[in-house]
Amino acid sequence: MSYKIAAIDIHKRVLMVVVASVAEEVADATGAAMEFECRRFGTGAQERNHLVSWLQQHQVREVVMESTAQYWKPVWLDLEPHFEKLHLAQAQSNRAPKGRKNDFRDAKRLARRLLAGELMLSFVPEPEQRTWRLMTRGRLQLVRERVRLQSQVESLLEEARIKLSSVISDLLGVSGRRILEALSQGQTDAVKLAELGDERLQCTKEQLADALRGAPEAGHLELLKLHLERLKLLDEQIDRLSQMSATALKTYQDAVVRLAAVPGFGAESSQQMIAEVGVDAEAFNSAGEFASWTGTCPGSDVSAEENHSSRCPKGNRYVRRILSEAAHAAVKKKGSHFQNVFRRFLPKLGYNAAIWVVAHRLARLTWKILHDGVSYIEQGEETNPRAKKRRAQKLAKALRNLGYTVTLTEINPGTVANASA
Repeated sequence: MSYKIAAIDIHKRVLMVVVASVAEEVADATGAAMEFECRRFGTGAQERNHLVSWLQQHQVREVVMESTAQYWKPVWLDLEPHFEKLHLAQAQSNRAPKGRKNDFRDAKRLARRLLAGELMLSFVPEPEQRTWRLMTRGRLQLVRERVRLQSQVESLLEEARIKLSSVISDLLGVSGRRILEALSQGQTDAVKLAELGDERLQCTKEQLADALRGAPEAGHLELLKLHLERLKLLDEQIDRLSQMSATALKTYQDAVVRLAAVPGFGAESSQQMIAEVGVDAEAFNSAGEFASWTGTCPGSDVSAEENHSSRCPKGNRYVRRILSEAAHAAVKKKGSHFQNVFRRFLPKLGYNAAIWVVAHRLARLTWKILHDGVSYIEQGEETNPRAKKRRAQKLAKALRNLGYTVTLTEINPGTVANASA
């Protein structure tokens, strides 16, 4: 009886497929003799259906493919209902010797290295989690576009000799939006524009009026109007995706609320984290394994019993971004455990490395909260009770705006997630 593995070298218009057969009793042996059958398929829907039928006829038990751009996704989705053992290999772990590369040879090498355990395999979540990722990553792209648009608006104002961003902290805040809307409608009187500013602005009316005295031309105003229309559309789409993400994760509200309570996290970031790693992070067996996958743990480059580099691995770029942003926010929370950790490492490591230490702690804590189902209890210095209450109310309001049901109650000290985990 032979054990059959299918290896697929994926391209945009063609799939090079190899079915490797090896004796059942030596299927786990590295140097086992293998027989190959090769066939070429297209990437259209009909050709992919033929691929599924062909693999089923050959009684293939395991399928491995390279993560070539986004072209692997249609193949994966077609094979997923029919094969339990599906693997996505990182292309760099199947590199060919220079001058020894062709498509079928790449597929054969893919099968051999899978059997030998030499491939770096990617984590592909379940269909439901992939849907969460589409929403949260789509929202991230829109937020990035909004930031770029803000930079374009500021550049346009500078060209019109209007220094609005020099006197207000948020160009697209409430006061800034009112002023820009009036300006785009043709109001160029600096004094009248300054009257639209809120009383709580840190600048005086005279300073605001002076910053608004420029020389905008008709082209500047028309372009500003277009930018504001696009900004309104982006805000609507961001809100829509936020509500969609909250609705999709409402079944797992408890996990979202528990993770959002960690310093540096919030409603949006906790949703993004769960979309990336799953509700209970079951794909990772330990906090160390999870930290390694996220790329926040110290690296190891040991030679002659000396570590020449502790640089972190690349890891998942989406989770790294969440943890980095959370770390920057966590160290600003007065009296928190993470602020104490940051201050302890800052003199020795410097700012960037100390932030990364906090990100590593947050990664391990995230795994603990999701995997073990525990809640976060602050282990730092005793904070101001009034500030603690404000933080809880602000978080509850953010969660309620997304449609979650939140009740403020004291956490049972028995279910503690150690902040230094």
